[in-house]
Amino acid sequence: MRQPVFFNTLGRRLEPLEPLVPGQVRIYTCGPTVYDRAHIGNLRTFLFEDLLNRSLRFMGYEVTQVMNLTDVDDRTIQRSQDTGKSLDEITVPVTEAFFSDLDALAIQRADHYPKATEHIAEMIALIERLIAAGYAYESGGSIFFRIAEDDDYGRLSGFDLGQVRQGERVVSDNYDKEDVRDFVLWKAAKPGEPSWESPWGAGRPGWHIECSAMSMKYLGESFDIHCGGVDNIFPHHENEIAQSESATGKPFVRTWIHAEHLIVDGQKMSKSLGNFYTLGDLIEQGADPRAIRYLMLSVHYRDKLNFTLEALEAANGALKRLDEMRFRLAHTGASPGESRLVASVEKMLEAFETALAHDLNVSESLAALFGLVREVNTAIDGGAVVEGDREHVMTALARVDEVLGVLDPEAWRTEAESEGLADDNIDALVAEREQARADRQWGRADEIRDQLQGAGIVLEDARDGTRWKRQ
Repeated sequence: MRQPVFFNTLGRRLEPLEPLVPGQVRIYTCGPTVYDRAHIGNLRTFLFEDLLNRSLRFMGYEVTQVMNLTDVDDRTIQRSQDTGKSLDEITVPVTEAFFSDLDALAIQRADHYPKATEHIAEMIALIERLIAAGYAYESGGSIFFRIAEDDDYGRLSGFDLGQVRQGERVVSDNYDKEDVRDFVLWKAAKPGEPSWESPWGAGRPGWHIECSAMSMKYLGESFDIHCGGVDNIFPHHENEIAQSESATGKPFVRTWIHAEHLIVDGQKMSKSLGNFYTLGDLIEQGADPRAIRYLMLSVHYRDKLNFTLEALEAANGALKRLDEMRFRLAHTGASPGESRLVASVEKMLEAFETALAHDLNVSESLAALFGLVREVNTAIDGGAVVEGDREHVMTALARVDEVLGVLDPEAWRTEAESEGLADDNIDALVAEREQARADRQWGRADEIRDQLQGAGIVLEDARDGTRWKRQ
């Protein structure tokens, strides 16, 4: 089992991963606020977390991942009020769309998806612990965290509380507080808002307490990794640390990992600029979800990702190179002899894993993979493929795809495509076409070719016969 190193936002340095339980990694990832469909910037973060999860499993770790669903907060309530719909009428279809996007991008499901509205009791219990310890206080039916009592506040983000003066507006919570810097744990009920009963009267939880309560329920009071986008560092993750460690007296999370923003054509994504995309928008424009996944994984998570149509086309090109190599290898002859590719395959796998273990350096992993692609193509061109090479290369590619999730085109076929021609039917049609050509029945041969092309099958006529592949 290889020990990876990650850039820990807490301390801003590369550190080796040292799980609290050897061989087991517990991860909490901030999920969506389900008031509107996720945009591709959100999905970039979820894809990074999928890469992290898959990479740790690839290296031999047992992983438990929890991703919350924020189904009650200011935005979900505002959307409910603006539309005249209930909270469930807003959040349920958005949650379904979120899972549809995950499936479309082959993002593996987390072990738990706790909803905020289903964990109110845990949040109330955590707030009661903070009040009892003197870290929280009640004001007008709301509960606030007393930041002045937390000497370590700001160590994740580098935020300097001394620069914030009384009277300055630093948060948007419109409630009476002892100190402008304090943040809300429980909000007193307002007319027309959903609410739950509590020891302090009817109200609802603040955003920050939701994640602390749910992460501790499923992963324990201390766990290994907490992920999210860089926009979560302050105040959300800073506040999570403050309230969690104040309540338990224990370190909350060992390693904090954050993904950078996605921009579009060099600019911040914005509806006003016309560069705001959901996954559905891109698919409607003809984008291949497999290429979208590849593009987003190919840029290091700590670098801004500039999403452009040119970059998406380059991702398509990279996948085509992989598909064509697999196609050529599957249809090339093999001769007896000593393999030159076995050592190349083992070298690729070692380099692939080494790069992943160094802060998910996926660009180096891909460089190792495409180095093998070149060597395989050279072996095919030179007639140097020997018996056993095909199986060895294909097994290695399947192993690599446990992380990348893009190399097997069959895994990305839609349900409609899956209901099309089966491989046996295609083989039979190809054989019939070859016989028709041999009998000089050109019309029938052309009919079969057109039938196959209409089903998305590409034919390649070669000296040793006709090969086919799906588009």
